[in-house]
Amino acid sequence: MVFLPRPPRYHAAANPGVFEMPIADTIRRKLTDRFAPIRLEIVDESHRHAGHAGARPEGETHFAVTIVSAAFGGQGRLARQRLVYQTLAQELATRVHALSLTTLAPDEDTRREG
Repeated sequence: MVFLPRPPRYHAAANPGVFEMPIADTIRRKLTDRFAPIRLEIVDESHRHAGHAGARPEGETHFAVTIVSAAFGGQGRLARQRLVYQTLAQELATRVHALSLTTLAPDEDTRREG
């Protein structure tokens, strides 16, 4: 799956002179910096939640993330998810309403090559 980056958006009313990176790009950068993933997929599922609590018309509120990283080796599912939630705490407190996580160690990834 290939995701092309979108240009930054300008939010003049909220933050004069401040450019805001699309949230999927912020999620990708933070997870990559923290976990050096072998595979990282981020899907914006906001369109599926239009009209629901937490949904905004511009989207970028509901995401599904699949991350495969050696950092998850030897850890249980909840511990892995807590690490991701800690990494994305600012986004979860502000712009992201829902985050669906699949966190895998490399030996658990059924899509790996080989």
